[in-house]
Amino acid sequence: MISVRGAREHNLSNVDIDLPRDKLVVLTGLSGSGKSSLAFDTIYAEGQRRYVESLSAYARQFLEMMQKPDVDLIEGLSPAISIEQKTTSRNPRSTVGTVTEIYDYMRLLWARIGIPYSPATGLPIRSQTVSQMVDILLAMEQGTRLYLLAPIVRGRKGEYRKELGELNRKGFSRVRIDGALYDIDDTPELDKKRKHDIEVVVDRVIIKGDLDELATRLADSLETALALADGLAYADTAESLDDASGNKDEDVAGRHSGRTVFSARFACPESGFSIDEIEPRLFSFNNPFGACPACDGLGVSSHFDEQLVVPDQQTTLRGGALAPWASSTARYYMQTLESLAKQFNFSLDVPFFDLDEDTKSIILHGSGKMPVTMEFDDGMRSYRTTKPFEGIMPNLARRYRETDSSWVRDELEKFRANHDCDACAGKRLKAESLAVKIDMHDISDVARLSIGEARDWFSGLGTRLEGQQSEIAARILKEINERLGFLVNVGLNYLSMARNSGTLSGGESQRIRLASQIGSGLTGVLYVLDEPSIGLHQRDNDRLLSTLIRLRDLGNTVLVVEHDE
Repeated sequence: MISVRGAREHNLSNVDIDLPRDKLVVLTGLSGSGKSSLAFDTIYAEGQRRYVESLSAYARQFLEMMQKPDVDLIEGLSPAISIEQKTTSRNPRSTVGTVTEIYDYMRLLWARIGIPYSPATGLPIRSQTVSQMVDILLAMEQGTRLYLLAPIVRGRKGEYRKELGELNRKGFSRVRIDGALYDIDDTPELDKKRKHDIEVVVDRVIIKGDLDELATRLADSLETALALADGLAYADTAESLDDASGNKDEDVAGRHSGRTVFSARFACPESGFSIDEIEPRLFSFNNPFGACPACDGLGVSSHFDEQLVVPDQQTTLRGGALAPWASSTARYYMQTLESLAKQFNFSLDVPFFDLDEDTKSIILHGSGKMPVTMEFDDGMRSYRTTKPFEGIMPNLARRYRETDSSWVRDELEKFRANHDCDACAGKRLKAESLAVKIDMHDISDVARLSIGEARDWFSGLGTRLEGQQSEIAARILKEINERLGFLVNVGLNYLSMARNSGTLSGGESQRIRLASQIGSGLTGVLYVLDEPSIGLHQRDNDRLLSTLIRLRDLGNTVLVVEHDE
């Protein structure tokens, strides 16, 4: 029993109440009668505060301490979880898939049973043999100078003292740490809280002379590198590796000019496309290892949009067709247009739509290398200058890039729009990630399906897998199918897992959190919900009720604030 005595929070007047544990309890009443004050501001607030106080001082510094509610006594409380009517996250990196953790299981599934395909040939990627790697190196231009490297640490945190000491004992003398070359005895102390890249210099060679003898050396060095780095090796070119020239190796590293990745596991022999390794982080758009490098995993890129720069093409240039210049009182912009009109013979008094395409292109994108004579009068002096016209679009982009003023940046933002990233087509992942497929679908294709469609796809996937793949996938598919089923049961089968969390309504966010809590399988918890039926069609209320009952049957107390009978 949860006993509340003397609750005076907000408009409550010394309320005494006993609530049964492990039951579904509904608080109802008129608006302003104190339902939320009792459920959220008193019972939930005290349950959360007591739980946080039970943690260590170190853990409490990362959590927001709640104020003690105005109440005499509360007994029988469990750790409390609030599920309110509010958007889950405004973070552009947060999606329905990441919030519900379904995407985490999908990453694991693609990493364990996914098959890589070459984007160039469409064929499955095979592992490279050492002889194939040697042939690629020997085919390089004569005189090419190479480092052969073994990447033993890639994008991971730690100090790595033990590993560096072990390499020293094995006889290796040079390592590259975060892009800089060091003698292994003189490596700097690494910050254990930052991610590092450590590559062992296995050999330094020049492609020249007796190629048969060089092939033997390269094969030995590549085998050593592959053994050190679990099947990976890098061949980095540099402008000069000649120690006798007086250049230090650090300078050589700074002039790094190219890299060839070799994998004893996955590489396309025809196109040379290769994948370092297939692991869950390769499919995370929140990790630099998997995110599209062009959009940093956001899936969209922001550009100045011609439709925002010229919002009404029926307006004349003199009448303010160019929106970024229309609000300015400076003479400079109108005098620039007058100079352009004089040289290219067009009128400022006709609608922008009626100008010919060449004229529009010059105004928006500049005159290229063609010089334009500009005449200006600032009221104090007159002057003339002749140079190519930059164009309004490049001008806006340059000002946005170079300005230190947040006000200027905010003003220019009005003329920018988001578009799907050109590199990844809005899929957020780099090409290597999208090359790995299950049943000929990459992970982004499935994430873009509606939850109802995704459930059907995953439900049937088990029957399409065979042998070891089926055994590996069985437990992962069980977790994915259960969580998708919970989302369908709360009426969210129309959402997709790629949907941005910031675009969800309050009711959708609440039901997503509700489904996530069922999936977590916690027991002995006090759940407090704020009108979960809001936004639901009547036919979905039965699904919602069965979900709440299931949450209760797991061994939890469910406290609901609700108006709808």
